[in-house]
Amino acid sequence: MTPHGTRAGEDAEDLDVEEVLALVNNNNDLPGPAERGETDSRRASGRPDTSPRPDARHHATPWPEARATAARAARSTTRAARRRPVTVPLEAALGLTLAAPLDALTDLPSFDTSAMDGWAVAGPAPWDVRDDGVLAGHGAHEPLTDGEAVRIATGARIPPDTTAVLRSEHGRTDEKGRLYATRDVVPGQDIRPRGQECRSGDQLLPVGALVTPAVLGLAAAAGYDTVTAVPRPRAEVLVLGDELLTEGRPHDGLIRDALGPMLPPWLRALGVEVTAVRRVGDDAEALHQAITTSDADVVVTTGGTAAGPVDHVHPILRRIGAELLVDGVKVRPGHPMLLARITENRHLVGLPGNPLAAVSGLLTLAEPLLRTLAARPAPEPYTLPLRDAVHGHPYDTRLVPVVLRGDQAVPLRYNGPAMLRGVAAADALAVVPPGGARPGQEAELLDLPWASGGIGVCFT
Repeated sequence: MTPHGTRAGEDAEDLDVEEVLALVNNNNDLPGPAERGETDSRRASGRPDTSPRPDARHHATPWPEARATAARAARSTTRAARRRPVTVPLEAALGLTLAAPLDALTDLPSFDTSAMDGWAVAGPAPWDVRDDGVLAGHGAHEPLTDGEAVRIATGARIPPDTTAVLRSEHGRTDEKGRLYATRDVVPGQDIRPRGQECRSGDQLLPVGALVTPAVLGLAAAAGYDTVTAVPRPRAEVLVLGDELLTEGRPHDGLIRDALGPMLPPWLRALGVEVTAVRRVGDDAEALHQAITTSDADVVVTTGGTAAGPVDHVHPILRRIGAELLVDGVKVRPGHPMLLARITENRHLVGLPGNPLAAVSGLLTLAEPLLRTLAARPAPEPYTLPLRDAVHGHPYDTRLVPVVLRGDQAVPLRYNGPAMLRGVAAADALAVVPPGGARPGQEAELLDLPWASGGIGVCFT
């Protein structure tokens, strides 16, 4: 078993953060086009497939290759677009990736401070206690002489010539107000010396570090008001279909749109700025207008990726001269997903219309593409044994919702293409190879954002 967080081996197509950030900062030449996937016009959206091709699935892109192609496409975009770092206020930087090292602007602490409430004392006991005290946030205090003490608060600046800080619980006073220690006093105890954590100019975090809440705190402590970061990729979501309702219960052949509410926060969890969520009916001209007028880095569509009478994504991509990088993936659910380069620095990810199939497409194509554009590191691959057997597809990879129980992954029911019940309860998706998996067989796991990062942290 490979535990979570341990890299099982370097994949040449995984995101190299240093490389991506070098591309953000330097004007490198655009490489040759990414590998093209071959066509699979079948779909899992629930609409009729009017163009059956019995062997189409065998010409689709294998699942690992599809993910690698998406990451390569993002690296090509970074080179082509000459994306520049941005300066971001701390309050807007959560979830971004540092594009410049975080170097200390000051010593931390910037002066000797008290680590405890108590007394600053000089020389041996007993000590005469001064009437005034030293509080945090105040300037320099008069030096102490041997035999003197002064009340001091945690974080307050240590008076010159202080020997140690005596904790409140370790001191007592006699009837004359003289202070005694109830245990030995060691010079320097409970004093945080200037520069204990870092010196001015020390590198606190390297390029490529993810800005977490703790990083924001460290940056503030080190004197920063802003950080230099990789800009968020911008995505627009186009939810396609005449049959979709935005409120109320399904009726009269109409169904609720599940993807409109689900995709934007999921994309934000990948470090993306979602610029708009637009609903487009089964109208080719409306879809053409929406795609060609979008200024997002990535357009994400739902449904319409097959060859049915109202499946307009492929014809429009041909019409605008887009380059298909992936056209069908050997994965279930979600095999009719696609990735296209619309322009030199813009892409379209076509997700199937069925909800779990769309999740599959999101993790297969959108996640590597957008994560790489955001210069986020690839998650460390890990495996766990499956508790139960999982039926496989004869030719394709399967992505199956699982919950993690101890050192096992438990497959969940309700894992059909149109179902969200399983993934809503899941911690991860198990990658099941063609042919299936037996009980106890190790399976690669793809963590879901809310399981791996916590909703409050990952949804920025």
